[in-house]
Amino acid sequence: MSRIGRMPIAVPAGVTVDIAENNHVTVKGPKGTLERTLPAEMEIKLEGETVTVSRPNDLKKMKSLHGLTRTLINNMVVGVTNGYTKELEVNGVGYRASKSGKELTLNLGYSHPVVMTDPEGIESKVEGNKITVSGIDKEKVGQFAAEIRDKRRPEPYKGKGIKYMDEVIRRKVGKTGKK
Repeated sequence: MSRIGRMPIAVPAGVTVDIAENNHVTVKGPKGTLERTLPAEMEIKLEGETVTVSRPNDLKKMKSLHGLTRTLINNMVVGVTNGYTKELEVNGVGYRASKSGKELTLNLGYSHPVVMTDPEGIESKVEGNKITVSGIDKEKVGQFAAEIRDKRRPEPYKGKGIKYMDEVIRRKVGKTGKK
């Protein structure tokens, strides 16, 4: 049995979970509403204040879908109650980020500023050299944060670029002079 798939999902107060045909799950909570169509083979049941996921048989595909389905529903429930945030840090001389409306402008040493627009349901904030991406959909938050980081990844010599707050950059020693 899948250890993750077996665990029931507790539905907190103020959150409603609707399961329609074809496993179309809608989760409504204080922060908003999320919808997703999950694999039709999985059996999703709402029993009182918990959601359980079970699989029809022990084929390898069903085993992998079991844990995935449970995790996706759990991420939706956590998203509409607490939301998700990712924090990025801009390091480097002259590298800066600024925000105006829905536009995030990054000056990253290119000949032009890089302008990014917040996707629907995602909000980004800039405080000094820190960018905070927040929203209720874990997948979208992670994707937008990764796209921001991709504009200038941290380099291993001086650590310049955009990195996640909890990311550790493996530093390299630069070249040494000849005697």
